[in-house]
Amino acid sequence: MYIKPKSRRVLGMTLVEMMISVGIGGVVLAAVASLSFYTARSMAAMSNYADLDRQSRNALDQMTLKIRSATRMTAFNSTNVTFIYNGQNLNYNFNSTAKTLTETYGGYAKVLLEDCNQLQFSVFQRNVLSNSFSQVTTTSTNDAKSLIVTWNCSRSLLGNLINSESVQSARIVIRNNP
Repeated sequence: MYIKPKSRRVLGMTLVEMMISVGIGGVVLAAVASLSFYTARSMAAMSNYADLDRQSRNALDQMTLKIRSATRMTAFNSTNVTFIYNGQNLNYNFNSTAKTLTETYGGYAKVLLEDCNQLQFSVFQRNVLSNSFSQVTTTSTNDAKSLIVTWNCSRSLLGNLINSESVQSARIVIRNNP
């Protein structure tokens, strides 16, 4: 009797199969890496934006609280204003080189804003322009009744300025100034 030997199947991959699987795996890994990088960059941008917005709101709240209670304005220009607050000088100064807004009160200086690209103060009288709600600008501290402060802050991420920009503008009325 003749017994035919069982044929063994060779289990394994050919070179072509291996190259195809490595190619598909590489494409999948590249897609995952690209998505991870994009997600990390987006999260960093959102974190920058949230931090800038928090910093801007905090600075505006602190300024509004003190300016509204100030007795009167003593000096101003487009980047610097000074008030009398609780019998002492209260000064807000924008330094364009350092990109900071600093509050000086009672001999102590405190940085309210960092990464501030632009800041401008505008001073107005109590009177409004005819047929509008806009107030009349003034150059006299005796006539100053309201102040508009506008600033723009931004940060860079990986060396590029991206959508992490915070723009704030507010009109602050000096309540105690007659």
